[in-house]
Formats: sequence, structure tokens, C-alpha cells
Amino acid sequence: MSTENHPFLRRSLIGAAGLSAIGVFARRAAGQSGDAAGVSADQTTMADVPLSSGANLTVERRGQIVLIGLNRPFIQNRLDPDTRRRLTEAYNQYDHDPSLRAAILFGHGDNFSRGIDVDASQAAIIGRPTVNEPAATNASGRPNGHLSKPVIVVAHGDTWNLGHELYLAGDIRVAAANTRFGQDEASHARFPGGGGTVRFVREAGWGNAMRYMLTGDHWSAAESLRMGVTQEIAPTPEAALQAGIRLALKIAGCGPLGIKATLASAHQVIDPVEADALSKLGAQYSALYRTQDFIEGRKAEAEGRRPVYQGK
Repeated sequence: MSTENHPFLRRSLIGAAGLSAIGVFARRAAGQSGDAAGVSADQTTMADVPLSSGANLTVERRGQIVLIGLNRPFIQNRLDPDTRRRLTEAYNQYDHDPSLRAAILFGHGDNFSRGIDVDASQAAIIGRPTVNEPAATNASGRPNGHLSKPVIVVAHGDTWNLGHELYLAGDIRVAAANTRFGQDEASHARFPGGGGTVRFVREAGWGNAMRYMLTGDHWSAAESLRMGVTQEIAPTPEAALQAGIRLALKIAGCGPLGIKATLASAHQVIDPVEADALSKLGAQYSALYRTQDFIEGRKAEAEGRRPVYQGK
């Protein structure tokens, strides 16, 4: 099911006419009219990025909510460094746009995301001993620290590895019934370097998370709901996105200061516990990419055979 043949997603990303598909995510609010007029220098107005083959991330404003779409369906929405950077920029712009109150992250095409684009990301990760940008500690796309406004993540189809970690980083999570979750990095001589070892354990509990991270087995939307990771299941991808929009509109109708205070208070509970573990992910991920087992895993995958790991 390509993006072009997916009428609901195609209609949902009409975008602003005349904007470049790979244009900037925001314009400074100085001199603009509307909800963002008169805002301070650190505030922005997030701009639409219409759906096109050249846009690896789309943005569609709908009043007080914004839809952000992963758009690399030709590679199952695997994220390369540029897409992760753009996602971080989009989250930053959303957080500093006073006219927006809720965001939805979803995927165009048949899948939400199969995770990291390993070939595009390998050189960048091996090339630095620690990673302080979206490739590792912020692989979820979130800037350093938490956002002051909520993000709803809507998954469908394959939602694996970094894709699942994007899902885990959402404040509220909706899955289509056809969602197939995976955190199978260990079977490829890697590990969940985008926060899965932290957030999956927090959301699902130790035993549930280890059941899947240590075996590489995949699981269903119903199993994700049972573990407490998913809050709502919808019958189709279209219905899941509609459910996400409905939730975002409900949030937008609440008092924005109360929403921000709720998030800030809740983060005081979880952030101190997670900060140290998240800060170490970059170095751990980079080290694994240099191992013989990682090379064997990539070679076996290319050759269509089972890998033989040596623990080296």
C-alpha cells in the first residue's frame, strides 16, 4: 500500500501551497500576523511541509494541532541521520510555536517505521565515540530534555527497533490492529540504542520487555496493549490516525498551562531515573558497531543466512 494509493493519508497532508517540500520547518514569527503575532524571539511559527517524494518528513498544521509524517516509504520509513535531524527540528519548532497545543507523529505508506537506516547511519555512528544528537540518546527525535507539550504517536504496519523507540517516546500511543512491533536488535548483534532499554522497561515492566529484547521475537498490537505500552487499538491505519487526531483535539481543548504543568510534574518523577542511562547509550551503540559480530550480522543478512556470532 503505497502513499500514493493511500487516500486518507494523501488527503491529510495537503500542506501549504508554494512551500518547498524540503523547506525549513519554521519561520520566525517577527512580522507575521495570526496566533503567533507578537511572540518573543525564542518562539516560532511552524510551517507546513507538503507531501512529496522529496520530503522525508511532512508537516501539516490543523488549527491548534500538527501532524508530522515520516515519509521514506521506499525503505519502509527507516530513518537516516537527516530524517532524525529533521524530526528533532520539527519537535523543537512545535514546542516553541505558541499556536500549537498537540502533535501527532505517524508514518506514510505501509509501515510506521522499520527502524534505523543502518547503511546510511553506520559511518556517522562509528565516527564518533559518543553521540549527543538524534542518532542515539535522542534517537526518538526528541531534543535534549522533555517537550513541554504532548506528542501522540500513531503506529501501523511494521514498527520495529528505532520505530518502536519513536513510539515509546510518545506521551500517548495508538496502534492500528495490523501493527507488528519488534525490538530485535540483539539478533543482529546490536542493541536498542534509541532508548528502548530504558523506556520499554519503564512502560512494559522488566519481564515483558526482556521477553522480546533478548529473543528478538516480534509482537502484536494486542500484546502491546496488554503490556501497557499502547493505550488504544483501532481496526485500520486510517482509523488509528483518526483516533490520534481525536485525542489531539481533546488535548487542544484543555487549558494549555494545565497540560504543560501536568507534563512537567510527571517528568520530575521519571527524568532523574532515566537521565544517566540515556546519557550512556551513544557510547554503547558506537562500540557495538565496531565489533566483528556486527559485521557478521550485516553480512549474514545480505547473504540470506543465519549469522554465526563469536562474542567478539
